[in-house]
Amino acid sequence: MHRSLRILMQVSAGAATMVLAGCVTDAGTTRSGNWLIDQKPDRITGTPVAGAITRVWGATNSNDGVIRNALLQLTCFENRPIAKIAFEFKIGSDRNTSLGYRFDDKPGRDAVESRVLLGYRVIVIEDTAALQQFIDDLRGSTRLYVRIRSLNAGVSSVEFKVAGAEPALEAAYAACPLTTTQARRTT
Repeated sequence: MHRSLRILMQVSAGAATMVLAGCVTDAGTTRSGNWLIDQKPDRITGTPVAGAITRVWGATNSNDGVIRNALLQLTCFENRPIAKIAFEFKIGSDRNTSLGYRFDDKPGRDAVESRVLLGYRVIVIEDTAALQQFIDDLRGSTRLYVRIRSLNAGVSSVEFKVAGAEPALEAAYAACPLTTTQARRTT
């Protein structure tokens, strides 16, 4: 009887710890709606590494019946704004993959200028016009549906919850505001 009570108390304490851990964020990290905004200083340069992330479980691929996680990140990379969508499965290669998305009931965007990174699990939007359209559509939205078509990796899709994006956008792109002269990166 005492052993059962002790096990019950340990399980209860563990569950309480996990619940409370979901409410705590690291120093330099805040929440806005569905976004986790990171402004912790870079350990090399000491400057804040601004970025915002939202994660979701529910990513699917037509070649794999398992439901997995996906991540949407807004950040600066090499002083350039980007939007990064990462999956736990291969989504295709740069030459045979097409990105499409839709925010809420706004018009959908198909064949969005983007590129797939090596490893074939991440797609980035970095083209100035495409990123500006993505940001404009993101403002005030609550849902983002992403669909990626690939000749060799099938169809990948995921729906993100994106409420609270305005503070995430401001923080993520504070150090690298979108400019009209931004050129597409080719490597």
